[in-house]
Amino acid sequence: MPAARGYAAQSSETPLAPFSFERRDLRPNDVRIAIRYCGVCHSDLHQVRGEWGNTVYPCIPGHEIIGEVTEVGAQVTRFKAGDTVGVGCLVDSCQHCDACDHDLEQYCENGFVGTYNGEDKITGEITFGGYSDAIVVREEFVLNIRHGADQLAATAPLLCAGITTWSPLRHWGAGPGKKVGIVGIGGLGHMGIKLAHALGAHVVAFTTSESKRQDALDLGADEVVISRDAEQMAAHARSFDLIVNTVAASHDLDAFTALLKRDGTLTLVGVPEHAHPSPSVVNLIFGRRSIAGSLIGGIAETQEMLDFCAEHGITADIEMIAMPEIEQAYARMLKSDVKYRFVIDMATLD
Repeated sequence: MPAARGYAAQSSETPLAPFSFERRDLRPNDVRIAIRYCGVCHSDLHQVRGEWGNTVYPCIPGHEIIGEVTEVGAQVTRFKAGDTVGVGCLVDSCQHCDACDHDLEQYCENGFVGTYNGEDKITGEITFGGYSDAIVVREEFVLNIRHGADQLAATAPLLCAGITTWSPLRHWGAGPGKKVGIVGIGGLGHMGIKLAHALGAHVVAFTTSESKRQDALDLGADEVVISRDAEQMAAHARSFDLIVNTVAASHDLDAFTALLKRDGTLTLVGVPEHAHPSPSVVNLIFGRRSIAGSLIGGIAETQEMLDFCAEHGITADIEMIAMPEIEQAYARMLKSDVKYRFVIDMATLD
């Protein structure tokens, strides 16, 4: 099996450090990819710190991967050496349940395989992610990248932050004539604003910080609401078709359900460390409103999002870092000190 190098956490209390391991030999439907860039997601930090309680160590995180195909298995038809490709949060699923049959692999009824900290369906081995020099992925979970060479680093976060916001926007019909709210202006939220704007919706960004007002407008928001200001919130009562809430911290949802139109939906895409306070049923019943959730997106939907972004020149706002700087990046990410996504240049792995 080919030797590989990456950065791994050996426990929840140890920093990420250089780690040598082996990638599997190519199966007939596999694609081997040399990783060029990997985005840094808050999920990476949760996982390596063991905050979700399911981490298997050593753990190599990373699921916002851009790279170049170096070799393909004998049965691969969609890719060839030299192609620029992406890998997101999923590297396998059962491919035969109702969810998979409807291109919703993220909801696989037999369990999808995560790009890292997942269990390979054939060998049972734990998957290692994109903080590494190479990865092997089955063809069905590899994505075409059509952005230009100068945009590839900023394309990496689309593989998680982009699809996580794209999926609910598409599912609940964001577009012309719709008023869409995006709660939070961070790695996910800044992509939600860009995508909702490009889809033609009237976009309102919600933030707790006045200092982020101009940033939100620059990203494409038509209006900005300071969510701590009761008067600003009340001015938008019963007016939203859809609100996508990207905030992962526990908070009061009633303030946002009250802003929904009849039949409006508040969709949660962030998983808080502690549960949200129980929402008021009154806000839901008197308006037939809904609180929903959405998990990343399927492979077909992710490809749709990538193609849309390439066509419209959409990428993430990023700060490039070297691989040895990952712990400093994590510390800054906890302070929201990044606009809006760190991306690792994997050429710095050496």
